[in-house]
Amino acid sequence: MGLSETERRKEEKINGVIYDMSPSPNFRHGIINSNIHTIIKSGLKNSLCMVSMENLDFRYHPEVNDDYLCPDIMIVCDRKHLKGGSYDGVPRFVAETLSHSTAKRDKTVKKDVYERAGVEEYWIVSPQGAIEIYYLESGEYVMEQSYMLQKDKEDADYNAEVEICLRAFPHIKMTLGDIFEGVD
Repeated sequence: MGLSETERRKEEKINGVIYDMSPSPNFRHGIINSNIHTIIKSGLKNSLCMVSMENLDFRYHPEVNDDYLCPDIMIVCDRKHLKGGSYDGVPRFVAETLSHSTAKRDKTVKKDVYERAGVEEYWIVSPQGAIEIYYLESGEYVMEQSYMLQKDKEDADYNAEVEICLRAFPHIKMTLGDIFEGVD
């Protein structure tokens, strides 16, 4: 039995405005999220922290209203803030993979929400092979690293083996090649 149109619909509510996130983004989006999620999940084994992929709403100021985002990848460690399908604590890490319908929001409004909420590390990942990594410094995001994947070993700018680690979890490491594996 298939899901009805309303059951399949994915949305976010930002500053009182509901944004429809349907239809789903292309397959590259899912591959990238799965690659990142798998590496982080393995690194968090036997930890109190957990990683979610596109299935846990982040209620960023529940005491004021019912606004929420649905991050592509989110690490949460304070499990007392988990309630049903949502989390109302402060995530330790969030990654958003861009799609045509969400790119502008991911780079502006959502980035601002994560910054104000105190998310210490935020990644913006482009299916075309780019990553921007922001760290929270004195309450504001600073772009710490920016990469554009070059996987041709003959190219002088080859960087597929460049290793990135999560700031709060330095033992969790992945290469640019790992992140974009299977996207071609």
